[in-house]
Amino acid sequence: MEIQGTVVEIIFKNDENGYTIASIDDNMEMVIVVGYMPLIKEGEYMRFIGEPTFHKTYGEQFKVTSSEVIEPKEATGIIKYLGSGIIKGIGPSLAEKIVEVFKETALDVMRYNPEKLLVIPGIGKSKLEQIMASFAEQNAMSEIIMFLQKYNISVAYATKIYNTFKEKTIAKITENPYILAEEVKGIGFKMADEIAHMMGVENDSPYRLFSGIKHVLNSIVNNGHTFAFEHQLIMESCQNLEVTEEVVKQEITELILKGDLHRSEIEGEKAIYLTNYYNAELGVCKKLSHLAYAHIDMINVDMDKELEYCQQNQNIELAEMQKHAIKEAINHGVLVITGGPGTGKTTIINSIIEIFERQKLKVLLAAPTGRAAKRMSEACLKESKTIHRLLEYQYSDSGYLAFNKNSQDPLQADLIIVDEASMLDILLMYSLLDAISHGTRVIFVGDVDQLPAVGAGNVLSDMIDSEMIETVKLTEIFRQAKESMIVMNAHRINTGQMPTLNEKDQDFYFIKAGRPEEVVWNIVNLCKERLPNYYGFDSVRDIQVLAPMKNSPVGVFALNQELQFVLNPESKEKSEKKFGDQIFRVGDKIMQIKNNYNIKWQKKYGFEKGEGVFNGDIGYITDIDTKSKTVSVLFDDERDVIYEFSQMDELVLSYAVTVHKSQGSEFPVVVMPLYNIPPMLRNKNILYTAITRAKALVVLVGTLFQLQSMIENVSQIKRNSGLKMMLKMVKEAYIER
Repeated sequence: MEIQGTVVEIIFKNDENGYTIASIDDNMEMVIVVGYMPLIKEGEYMRFIGEPTFHKTYGEQFKVTSSEVIEPKEATGIIKYLGSGIIKGIGPSLAEKIVEVFKETALDVMRYNPEKLLVIPGIGKSKLEQIMASFAEQNAMSEIIMFLQKYNISVAYATKIYNTFKEKTIAKITENPYILAEEVKGIGFKMADEIAHMMGVENDSPYRLFSGIKHVLNSIVNNGHTFAFEHQLIMESCQNLEVTEEVVKQEITELILKGDLHRSEIEGEKAIYLTNYYNAELGVCKKLSHLAYAHIDMINVDMDKELEYCQQNQNIELAEMQKHAIKEAINHGVLVITGGPGTGKTTIINSIIEIFERQKLKVLLAAPTGRAAKRMSEACLKESKTIHRLLEYQYSDSGYLAFNKNSQDPLQADLIIVDEASMLDILLMYSLLDAISHGTRVIFVGDVDQLPAVGAGNVLSDMIDSEMIETVKLTEIFRQAKESMIVMNAHRINTGQMPTLNEKDQDFYFIKAGRPEEVVWNIVNLCKERLPNYYGFDSVRDIQVLAPMKNSPVGVFALNQELQFVLNPESKEKSEKKFGDQIFRVGDKIMQIKNNYNIKWQKKYGFEKGEGVFNGDIGYITDIDTKSKTVSVLFDDERDVIYEFSQMDELVLSYAVTVHKSQGSEFPVVVMPLYNIPPMLRNKNILYTAITRAKALVVLVGTLFQLQSMIENVSQIKRNSGLKMMLKMVKEAYIER
């Protein structure tokens, strides 16, 4: 259907993608139009194509698939159009004066002979320049969006493209359509390639090869690698771009000469890096070397007395390996402390902090995620920050992340302790080390047997395996921890043994379920009835389902749907909002799935405010306001955050989450499905990471075959990383010297 009318009011508009809700005067009848309409302005006369729909809250609406501005032809319409404020510098009275002089030709005068407007009282040279610029911008945006739609670019993406390049859009895309993949958020190589193909760009165009090879290499990096072996990059680029090997080799050489790529030799083979990843690995190697081997000020203390004081003050008895770790923290510029659950890492950290602070030395604590930092703060009774907050991050309007703390303005500390170091990727590690002065001691604490970082690199394991960084490996499980089957079974799994299951009055259980519907039924029943009724756990806040995969009858998506249905069912008292394939409802448990450095939060109690919600943060929906189009979420039981509906792509239901997303977290109860797990996810590290997230109880649901096959699969997917080799070379050079 087609309707036409004057835009009376814009009720909601997302300037980033043009999604709009507006009221239209269609021959004296008010119609609500919804859809992507970037050109819409109040006072304009427009044509809309779409179909009528019915919204259960707002009633009849018109869902728009395309729209365009219709310039008025009659004098009264032109006055209304110009006086609406659409052209900066022209209000209702000035619009009347313009039309009084130029009649129905007023818009043509503005378009072709704008200098004639100088005869109008109130329009001088500066006012004319303002009017001309605003009028030109309106016309340019309309032309550009129509140009982009010829290439099947949606209005939402067309708006993003226009907002990136403005009046230069057509010229830039005509010259190189692959610039879309490089500079417009959300547009990848494949979409840019389709547009380029419609524009007649050849397969072997340098622009296409440049963007395509970087796309292939970025895909490899997104799987955790810091580089690709050259033969792998050539093979995958040939397959993806459908060009010859010779063409790809030549373009790789060109990209290396331009500085976009870097070639090294690793394990006797040629390796190709994106230059920023090579610089990060090299920078990490150099800084670790300097911190580890450079002179540090010795701390003149009687260590035996200090250790005795720590034991008395904390009412503990330190084991010999713990004492050794504390002494090494005094004697070395860089130290790694690694060990599984129950091996006393927190006790060591607390003792080190106590000794340093008694010497009036400044200690900073940090962790890669907000949840890990919060856990560290609670365990150490001292403020711990995310690494991003520690480095005072800034997120610019252009989308680039930068840190205020760096080599030019380093962190002021005598000791920095970083917990959950297994989660450090190479880029974050580089930024952290860049902000640490020579002479500052650094301790990295983590469990090297957990899953590696989501980002690229093998930072913690490379540091340990290089043998360049002093490392203390904790293996002894302490008496209190031995009382927990979670701890004991974690160590059994880590050494390839089957866990002890279903001992009476213990904290580790296995429920057999041989069909997917059985697995789901048991998990839902555990969360809703059995665990709350028997142990008193809260179904939503205390119990976390961790699944190895997303898409499966027992995966994250399916489990979230089932758990939401029983734990937070639809109710007239609860507002809800459908976004994509998900329904969000007041009371739902949700997770933030991308870093948002700009979004504002306020403490629930008190006046403290701040910015930033991060990938993996878990919260609860407290309000959905359909009038203001906002969703309120409470994170950590203290930070209130308000999202616009257009930002809801950053949220997912989190009654169930993947094991990868749980890194750095701790939950009272972990429930895990073990059924039909894909081979690449069926390994020991995923199982080990999942069960070590639990504080009080673990329940596995599935088949013993799946459990045993995960334990027996000790192989991890090998990550390409050059850091270990670089660190080994430094160590060898240091020994020779």
